[in-house]
Amino acid sequence: MDRKRNIIQSFNYAISGLIHVLRTQRSMQIHFAIAIAVLIASLFLNFTRVEFIGLLLIIAIVITAELFNTAVEAIVDIYISSRHPMAQVAKDVSAAAVLITSMTAVLIGYLLFFDRMSPFALSIISRVAQSAPAITAVCLLLVSILIILLKAFSRTGSPISGGFPSGHSALAFSGFTAITLITQNYLISSISLFMALLVIQSRLEKRIHDFVEVIAGSIIGILVTVLIFQLAKIYM
Repeated sequence: MDRKRNIIQSFNYAISGLIHVLRTQRSMQIHFAIAIAVLIASLFLNFTRVEFIGLLLIIAIVITAELFNTAVEAIVDIYISSRHPMAQVAKDVSAAAVLITSMTAVLIGYLLFFDRMSPFALSIISRVAQSAPAITAVCLLLVSILIILLKAFSRTGSPISGGFPSGHSALAFSGFTAITLITQNYLISSISLFMALLVIQSRLEKRIHDFVEVIAGSIIGILVTVLIFQLAKIYM
């Protein structure tokens, strides 16, 4: 039990760090905004699995570099109160890491997106029809990002244990909605709804969230997923 608590607390610390950077670092807010735009655009392009994985990796690398840059700046500021040449070097080097990863991301984005923009209008119907798994993955990622942003600004609870809104409920109902839209099968949809309701029940039973928080999370998960699928459907 203690080990389980330690794992949960570790996740709390990690997400707290991400939320802190989102609150305080303008550059991280820009990175997140670009990541959201790129993920939405990827829904309408016929990426292979390898290309999509590469896109996710470079997004993660850029965000990780920004996190390390913020950590280095914080450590330097703690231990060196006066302006020191080596302190400036440390900050400049960590900033350079962000610059290099960002430039690499721009180059990779150019290589992935440029050739697809010309035939985009002519072949979007078949591309969207073939990208149901990618749509689902992007929905879950966007829901996760939105929940983290809302938790960052609501300042309630801890990142994965309480607060507004409930991330577990949002992801559970995003998955339920995606399964329903993709399969259009009553039995499968009912099973996924039951599992999503179990997630809500567990959050309420353990008093990690209140009723408003789980309902808000559920609505966000449903709305974001329906919106993304409807955007895809418009072009079909």
